[in-house]
Amino acid sequence: MRTIVPALAALLAAGPARAQAPDAFAAIAALQGPDREARLLEGARREGGLTLYSSATMEDMGVFISAFEKKYGVKARLWRGNSEAILQRAISEARAGRNDLDLVETGGSALEALHREAILQPWKAPVFADLAPQALTAHGAWTATRIQIQPNGYNTNAIKPADLPKSYEDFLDPKWKGKLAIEVDDSSWWGPMVELMGAEKGVKLFRDIVARNGVSVRKGHSLLASLSASGEAPMALGIYQYRYAQMKAEGAPVDYFYLAPMMAHGVGAGISRRATHPYSAALFFDFLLTDGQAMLAERHATPSNVKVKPLPPGLNFVDFGKVLDGGDKWANLFRDVFVGKAR
Repeated sequence: MRTIVPALAALLAAGPARAQAPDAFAAIAALQGPDREARLLEGARREGGLTLYSSATMEDMGVFISAFEKKYGVKARLWRGNSEAILQRAISEARAGRNDLDLVETGGSALEALHREAILQPWKAPVFADLAPQALTAHGAWTATRIQIQPNGYNTNAIKPADLPKSYEDFLDPKWKGKLAIEVDDSSWWGPMVELMGAEKGVKLFRDIVARNGVSVRKGHSLLASLSASGEAPMALGIYQYRYAQMKAEGAPVDYFYLAPMMAHGVGAGISRRATHPYSAALFFDFLLTDGQAMLAERHATPSNVKVKPLPPGLNFVDFGKVLDGGDKWANLFRDVFVGKAR
């Protein structure tokens, strides 16, 4: 997860894009009975498909799109980019009066920013009753389809389970010198975690870890996972659990473990207020929260539907509203602690 605050501060400061919700949203919202799916499909077939923006890997999103198209015969056109690129594109298009976007699937930080730009349509669906409370937002403009848990990952050839730290303080041990790595833009995970530790105490701890043992800074969680597997990054902080679980299942020498405080955040979906294919967007949204939940679990992700897979106990969830309200605070501190001192 990357914070969008530093990269897009000027763009967001320009003010929210105007949005007009299509009349169809009211009709779709009224579909709460057993015929909901059939009515959505009827409308989606008239529309001819939807345009989806997603930051998921091509491999992961390709699985969902293929299953959706096979089940319904409705095309999903994908534009893929990272969360920052999706946010920039969606805001720019909205301000230009373009209506390309129907549904967006990305990290909670970007989704929360899109909500504040009045680009997303507040939404409810019957399946919400089965979701973890943390998957829902008070404003309803986006909903978590999966829970991104961020423990720490390691190379099992380089580090044995018996040698794993029991706390973040244990990373002060000289045996970790030259072995630690972190993603370059992970302040949205690190900042809330440090606050739970006690901000002053937590920041000092990581400053001391970097000063004593060094932390290699890498761009991209996918790259960080690959470097863990190769042994170049024996211990990676704040990794994406699902990717390490996938790699482990594929035979890679990686595993993950939890340290308190355990952090997680929502990765979700939202429907554009300007959607020109609202029935198709609603159908895909429902699909992600129904059939898609079992598919997520099969791919070692953590679905937001607790009837499919319960959440691990003890998770602390990132409040993206609070992250955005804090502006550059944690991003600047993160860069100061890690990026400027990288070894």
